Amino acid sequence: MKGRRRPRGPLGWVLQILGELLITAGLVVVLFVVWQLWWTNIAAGQAQADAVNDMKRSFQSATPQPAPSNGEPPVAQAPDHGGAIGIVYIPRFGADYERPVMQGTGTDVLDTLGLGHYTHSAMPGAVGNFAVAGHRQTNGKVLDQIDKLVTGDKIYVQTADGYYTYTFRNNEIVMPSNTGVIAPVPGRPGEQPKDRIMTLTSCNPRFGSQERIIAYAVMDGWQPNSAGPPAEIAGAVGKG
Repeated sequence: MKGRRRPRGPLGWVLQILGELLITAGLVVVLFVVWQLWWTNIAAGQAQADAVNDMKRSFQSATPQPAPSNGEPPVAQAPDHGGAIGIVYIPRFGADYERPVMQGTGTDVLDTLGLGHYTHSAMPGAVGNFAVAGHRQTNGKVLDQIDKLVTGDKIYVQTADGYYTYTFRNNEIVMPSNTGVIAPVPGRPGEQPKDRIMTLTSCNPRFGSQERIIAYAVMDGWQPNSAGPPAEIAGAVGKG
């Protein structure tokens, strides 16, 4: 009879089921990518904003430790894992860029709280290497623009004691196994430090993790919270 469909054979059923499974798998992949690149940024961004605002309030009521009589900047004790260290401001990343720095580089810190401090590296203001890590494209993408830094750019770190100003010097691309970049003298493990360095580390390329991009800055100033923020970040400090 005309128009009558032929019965579907076993091969036809297999192909149909396979096609449906591939479509479902494709949708799962798309949803996972959306979750990674969109939702994790929203959730982490809110957690980081809350951490920044909490620190701003605590800095207002904190009793800062006095600066050493020799004119050196004060250096705080490192907190326990997950504890707050300070707020990082990088004008090159936007006038309102402010991100918390927390103790530790585990996923519990980096995936939610922002920049993580390598526990065995120096604290802000100390001689040595104040080294931090951050995601580039997910979980708040705190270092998404790390490759946009230009020599001379300022990086400010606010703690309960004051503002530490670092000046960006250069960056480099290394393999993940190169841990010497967070040594007290970057790239020279075992050497005694003389400078106050800040090192930012993140994944490279932007949507991959085969390498690491490293940004180095050198401290060139400090001022107490009572003196107010450096002019370049006064707007960001004042909001929230």
